[in-house]
Amino acid sequence: MTVDHAPPSAPPDISPLPDVESLTPARRPGRGPAVPRWLRRAVGPVLLLVLWQASSTAGLLPADVLASPGTVARAAGELLGDGTLPTAMGVSLRRVAVGLLLGGAVGIALALVSGLSRLGEDLVDAPVQMLRTVPWVGLIPLFIIWLGIGEAPKVALIALGVAFHLYLNVYAGIRGVDATLVEAGEALGLGRWGLVRHVVLPGALPGAMTGLRYSLATAWLALVFGESINADAGIGFLMNQAREFFRTDVIVVCLVVYAFLGLLADALVRTLERLLLQWRPTFTGQ
Repeated sequence: MTVDHAPPSAPPDISPLPDVESLTPARRPGRGPAVPRWLRRAVGPVLLLVLWQASSTAGLLPADVLASPGTVARAAGELLGDGTLPTAMGVSLRRVAVGLLLGGAVGIALALVSGLSRLGEDLVDAPVQMLRTVPWVGLIPLFIIWLGIGEAPKVALIALGVAFHLYLNVYAGIRGVDATLVEAGEALGLGRWGLVRHVVLPGALPGAMTGLRYSLATAWLALVFGESINADAGIGFLMNQAREFFRTDVIVVCLVVYAFLGLLADALVRTLERLLLQWRPTFTGQ
């Protein structure tokens, strides 16, 4: 009996692994150094200012329609020099801070009651949703009747706009927590309040940060309307005075201050978000 022997197999092809550096995409030839991001972001505003100044110089934008950037800069210097603008900014910031604290406390409290309990949802969510559909700016006459024409209606208007945004986002964040995480917490022996503290609230934190950013934007918008209620101080008061005397340069200065304060508040929330949400990897663009 003969035994057929299979021909020996060829040894595996062992080739050297490619160098790690060869896997790294090389920079395209002729491509210059990367432009800093802050410089790219500044191109649009600078072009807008140049176009604005050129239109004013050419007479396309009369001074009584819109003051030139140079005139606006001089007006800003005068308001800063005599202390008018810093005083007005302090008054407006105080109104926003008080309204944000009051509205934030109410909105978060209602969201916790509604989000953590089905009974709380049945009692709280429907009335809040009904009130949310009412234009809160339209409540200014009622606020004046109820609270007078002092600081109270201005702060109440800001608090109302803040409360709705925080309620919606915190409530959605609580109800958006993955049920698998809750089950894992229960398997580890966490009680109800342990689940709330270690699972539900951290899971709802991204929604709360988003709600805070929306609330700040709404707070500045509500401040513009609120300071039109017989204000005797604040940025809105300066705008009303400038409107009576057709000072478009002062009006633009006040609008720029509103925008600057809003961007500053948003930057602070972004910083807070990065600190509190370090555990959550996110896509930052390519």
